[in-house]
Amino acid sequence: MSVEILTYAALAARLNISVAAARSLARRLRLPRSLSDDGRALVNVDFAEVRHKPQPPVGHRAGEAAQLRALVGTLQAEIAQLEARAAGHRADFEHERERADRLVTELMQMTAETKAAREAAARLEGEVTALRTALHAGGSSENHGHSARRVGHLAASLVESDRKAARR
Repeated sequence: MSVEILTYAALAARLNISVAAARSLARRLRLPRSLSDDGRALVNVDFAEVRHKPQPPVGHRAGEAAQLRALVGTLQAEIAQLEARAAGHRADFEHERERADRLVTELMQMTAETKAAREAAARLEGEVTALRTALHAGGSSENHGHSARRVGHLAASLVESDRKAARR
């Protein structure tokens, strides 16, 4: 158990590590430190207690870095493909949404037209019923003239409804 007093540079040389790694190791192991007369930091080290294995040099990891770069490139290409596919799906979605909006508008128009047609049909059925009851009720010439006018109005209404339906 011999304690040696070393600078960070001497400790680094002894452990075959960098000066920054030696400083970090001294801090991590909480080794006692002091200052020399020339202002350098000195560390009290008992090498029997220090169990330090230096990491392999970075050069051994070069193969791993190349593999990781290749993987990143592959993933970036895959992301680009997925973004392109998503853009295509988005365009399809927008097209279908516009189509659905047009269909809803048409449906609302058709519903309004159907409602108007039903109202017109109900009104015309009422007029036809009134004409039939008038014809059955009596045969006077005055009723006949009135009925003829009503039939004329009824025919005009039918023609007008037919023209509206033909325009659409």
